[in-house]
Amino acid sequence: MASTNEQNGYYKLSWMQRIGFGSGDLAQNLIFQTVACFLMLYLTTVLKISPAFVSGLILGVRLLDCFWSPVVGKYIDNHNPKLGKYRTYLLFGGIPLTVAACLLMLPAAATWSMGAKIAYATVSYTLLSMIYSVVNIPYGSIMASMTRDNDEVLILTSTRMVCANIGQIVVQAGFPIGLALIVGIAVDWNQAVFMAIGTIPAFIILPSLPFLKKLFGKKGLYYLLLSVGLVGFIALFIIGKFFDVENCKLLIQIAKIMTGVGLLVGSLMWALVPEVITEAEYRTGNRPAATVNALAGVAFKAGFSIAGWITPLVMGAIGFNLASESSALPTDPKAWFLVTCIFAVVGFFLLTLCFLGSKENITTTPEKPVSFGEMWAEFKANKCLQLVLSIFVVVFLASFISAPVNAYYTHLNDYSPIAQNAILWFTTIIPAILLIVVGYLVYRYPLTDEKLDEINKAIAERTA
Repeated sequence: MASTNEQNGYYKLSWMQRIGFGSGDLAQNLIFQTVACFLMLYLTTVLKISPAFVSGLILGVRLLDCFWSPVVGKYIDNHNPKLGKYRTYLLFGGIPLTVAACLLMLPAAATWSMGAKIAYATVSYTLLSMIYSVVNIPYGSIMASMTRDNDEVLILTSTRMVCANIGQIVVQAGFPIGLALIVGIAVDWNQAVFMAIGTIPAFIILPSLPFLKKLFGKKGLYYLLLSVGLVGFIALFIIGKFFDVENCKLLIQIAKIMTGVGLLVGSLMWALVPEVITEAEYRTGNRPAATVNALAGVAFKAGFSIAGWITPLVMGAIGFNLASESSALPTDPKAWFLVTCIFAVVGFFLLTLCFLGSKENITTTPEKPVSFGEMWAEFKANKCLQLVLSIFVVVFLASFISAPVNAYYTHLNDYSPIAQNAILWFTTIIPAILLIVVGYLVYRYPLTDEKLDEINKAIAERTA
């Protein structure tokens, strides 16, 4: 028989449930990080498509997703499949997602005409993006359906983000290593380490979140992480601008780890999403988990899309054309295809594990379908949601604006002074400025732990 706390939604979760849920983020990051870090390089350096077109394609697909994600969120909130309101989509969306990921980098595409390459890139990337939303939005909603307990939500978030960062480090280090091994050339370990080492802090800080939160407070922890990251970006700029990067490998790795500490705030933002959902339930009586996660997904992808749009366009304007400059990675199409397929297939098995390991305890389906007008009204009424979405946009813009260019930083001396400046702007200066903006937005966020306890108590009393 369920305890009173469980009847009110304060479920305590087992580690099997936490890890099972987190495996879903690991699965999705094997695909998402491939797209975020390497798709732009694939299109420009392997298929030799114009960076200007690639920039427009990334922006166009992401703008389409701004309309598509709310459609997905609305549909999920208004339906209740037998295999689980949210879990169902991990299976039935996971299969086409795996297929679409494998079709993203077909080897034959490198031999096609430029018109055929452009059409292929447009269709394959658009299809993958739309299917990804069908999996990602309900997955994000599962966390808000498992428990109301703030401590459990924090543990779930840290578990999820540890798994996500495992996916990130596997892709960011594994992709260039995999390319080198398949092509049969020496692995550039310095490059692989630099691209992935910023993920290391996640494995130290995320498991310690409950302790760190008690020590520094929620906002104090965010400020500390952002400050460390800012110092790291400044250090990378100074080294790249005034010293020989080949002779400063250890200092560069330390600075890169520090930047990872600052960008880790992006992972912690997902812990705020269940808070926003709870606040919405307090005001409206409904728990619009999929709707809020859809909007969070739009903001998250907006940061990613702005980065993907600006990076090739502005770097080209500065004088560094990714399609014509010497590539920092091997350009064998078969190698890109094989590495992508491996990540996609492993990802599907992990989604299946997530389906089996997650348990939905708190779900509601509105008596009448949620309309787009009501979704817009919720966005306008929910000031907390507006702030969280703003933080998502800025912090993930900071994360992804440097992701594809990181491969070039360790080869900085191989490029012209103009190209070096372009690389430094996107790997150090712009992310540092954006972290300062994130700090200001965090300062504006109003939901303290005490306020959330009051809200949860009021919901429990109203339900009783």
